Amino acid sequence: MRRTETRRIILHVDMDSFFASVEVRENPALKGLPVVVGADPKGGTGRGVVCTCSYEARRYGIRSAMPISEAYVRCPEAVYLPVSHDLYREVSGDIMDAIRPFADAFAQVSVDEAYCDISSCGTYAAAEEIGTEIRHLVKERQGITCSVGIGPNKTIAKIASDFNKPDGMTIVHPDDAAAFLAPLPVRKIPGIGKKAEERLASLGIATAGELAKADPLRLKDVLGKWGGVMHAKANGIDNTPVSGRGERKSIGKEYTFPEDVTDRELLCRNLAILSAEVCRRLRKEGGRCRTVTVKIRYRGFTTRTKAFSFAHATNCEDAILHTAESLLLPFLTKTPVRLIGVSVSGLERTCSGQMTLDMFSGGSNRI
Repeated sequence: MRRTETRRIILHVDMDSFFASVEVRENPALKGLPVVVGADPKGGTGRGVVCTCSYEARRYGIRSAMPISEAYVRCPEAVYLPVSHDLYREVSGDIMDAIRPFADAFAQVSVDEAYCDISSCGTYAAAEEIGTEIRHLVKERQGITCSVGIGPNKTIAKIASDFNKPDGMTIVHPDDAAAFLAPLPVRKIPGIGKKAEERLASLGIATAGELAKADPLRLKDVLGKWGGVMHAKANGIDNTPVSGRGERKSIGKEYTFPEDVTDRELLCRNLAILSAEVCRRLRKEGGRCRTVTVKIRYRGFTTRTKAFSFAHATNCEDAILHTAESLLLPFLTKTPVRLIGVSVSGLERTCSGQMTLDMFSGGSNRI
């Protein structure tokens, strides 16, 4: 299969156990201890999930998104801390501002990771110097570590950044990409989750090398339109550019209730609090949104979402809350609710937050 990405050099930087690392930096007495950041475990009866944990906690099998009650069973002696969103955003902002000048094009894709197109540096030797400088800079500015991956495209750079964690750097030259990818489990390829892994396993495909050799048409039957994309990635091909804007795609907030709730008034009050926080962050970042999405999770973890798109972008709190309530209310039945959330997307930068009357016309519902 022909390769097309030999002249690009992409760097992916990923903070190591970001939330937990910041907490340890804030309180050095936590160094070397299993630290879990997330919901209150309440002695093993807590609700919610693990946001992140230190590498010491991972030795107990604790992972991000694991129910906090399960984490407590695995390691009751761990230090459990609440999420400090404002602190993490502040640290992240400083780090991203420091990294951005190294890049020809920069894209922050989450609070703790970003892509840099550094093709203009010309050689992988120069790219290695940039990666080393970024790692030192993060450590000096914020007292935490990051891992760096460098390769001919975003897929390989991202996989490489996870290859030698924590505080490591992995460089994959174009000619070595196929050999680097071949033995890796298919789940290492960005975009392949548990369900896709299971479908590929049904075809006898467990590694990236096996996926690379598979029949693309057969993959399309199993994975749909993404079959071809995943086949290309397994072959080391990814033409996706690094966006120069580096802006977030959505802003959201969720809340897990201590106990399942059926009280509509209580649910709507909490929705209003979540919407206000989302709007505060939207305005702080100088933006408007085009789409509002609500999320609800019932007892038993059945989850539903619904979205509404305005004809014109807005950051008006009343409009966003009204829309969120109208989306949530049809979901409120007698079934107890475990979690609710609201998010805004279709973000646009603006210097004005004025709302127009015609934003309510021409909108569309999505499920």
